[in-house]
Amino acid sequence: MAVLLVLCGLGLAYFDFASESKHFAILDKVNISPKASLQKFSLKLGLDLQGGTHMVYKANTNKLVGATDVNTSMNALRDVIERRVNLFGVAEPLVQVEQSSSFTEGGQQQRLIVELPGVTDVQKAVAMIGATPILEFKVERPKAETDAIVKAKEEAQKLSTEAQKNGTQLDQSKINPLAFEDVYASTELTGQFLKKSSLDLSQFGEPKVALEFNDQGKDLFAKITKENVGKTVAIYLDGSPISAPRVNEEIDSGNAVISGSFTIEEAKTLVGRLNSGALPVSIELLSTQSVGSSLGGEAYNSILLAGLYGFLIVVLFMLLWYRFPGLIATISLSIYAAIMIAIFKTLPVTMTAAGIAGFILTIGMAVDANILIFARMKEELKKGRGVHDAVLEGFARAWTSIRDSNLSTIISAIILFWFGTSMIKGFALVLGIGVVVSMFTALTVTRTLLLAIGVDGESKFTRFLFGSGIKN
Repeated sequence: MAVLLVLCGLGLAYFDFASESKHFAILDKVNISPKASLQKFSLKLGLDLQGGTHMVYKANTNKLVGATDVNTSMNALRDVIERRVNLFGVAEPLVQVEQSSSFTEGGQQQRLIVELPGVTDVQKAVAMIGATPILEFKVERPKAETDAIVKAKEEAQKLSTEAQKNGTQLDQSKINPLAFEDVYASTELTGQFLKKSSLDLSQFGEPKVALEFNDQGKDLFAKITKENVGKTVAIYLDGSPISAPRVNEEIDSGNAVISGSFTIEEAKTLVGRLNSGALPVSIELLSTQSVGSSLGGEAYNSILLAGLYGFLIVVLFMLLWYRFPGLIATISLSIYAAIMIAIFKTLPVTMTAAGIAGFILTIGMAVDANILIFARMKEELKKGRGVHDAVLEGFARAWTSIRDSNLSTIISAIILFWFGTSMIKGFALVLGIGVVVSMFTALTVTRTLLLAIGVDGESKFTRFLFGSGIKN
């Protein structure tokens, strides 16, 4: 069993190195050739280590009613933006919804976090997101409301013309608020229900855009056309009306057509934008941050160096203080590191600076259980027990302390992951995985290797090897 564990550890270590050609300079110095077939398991680095663009958007959810509608729209918004950036070939983009701690009139502010690794041109990144259209379907308001809005707009236009003639500023307080209203009222049917769009030509060769809705959109469109026979239904794109066809009969096929003064190129562009995803709600860019690849690379190398130093210091301490059990703990710790890196690669886990910090922290925690076990072993040796019995008793007596301390850490990691931001979640995930793996290596690997040695002598040298500290 001990031989199998060591072989598995060596196999995982080979996998970790052979699948990583981009980030380990040591590969140039050791006789391990990276395998092309394993490159898909390469470590995935976060924005802070790889470089790229971080953007924060505010979503306008004021018109949505209820938490369910807000959550549904925000999830749809996330999916649409993710599809959009994927079309640009961005490797491992991160798009996630986050509630701001600040409250607005409508409740908590809904934000969208977008991270684009490798994209350091902020203007290009903003263009990727901003080019996605907002598609809306609106219906005519009742005649009395429409007449009042039209009249208010005409009066506002007269006031504006008079102000221009007199060379004075327009007094906004004199304008009827209805002048700012739209003669069309919004409906539930938006671009989030769009299944696909395609370019079509009329019998006269005029380009038009054909729309096909999903099942829910099909029902909404059928309801709208049924309730507005003989009226117009306006199609708005990015807040501007682009077509207002008259409804002659109910349309239950789930298909619609956008016609207008399009050129073929304009229609193709519109089709591409709609297929990449029409936003269910409008978004506003709050902040952008660009991280250079060189800065990210320096941070990554510094973190790796810190981790290596930390690992070597822990190993040195274990060897000097705990002697032969310290050597076994070092082997166990190496297997722990190989398992952790393999998990990061296969899940996969996107490694950020906070995540790597969590990993480095768990290196020390991984030997904490061994220290408790070895302290118990020393107590049993002082009582006159043989080495074999002392090992068994040490593990048995240390188990409850190890269980309780690690369980409390796992609970803390779950709480951090559940309530934390994206950076905190990365740290919590790595911490939680590390604690679970460290319990396995401390209680299973270390115990198996110690018992496999088969040392049960009573000589002073044997007791010295299994002792600890300056004096036994």
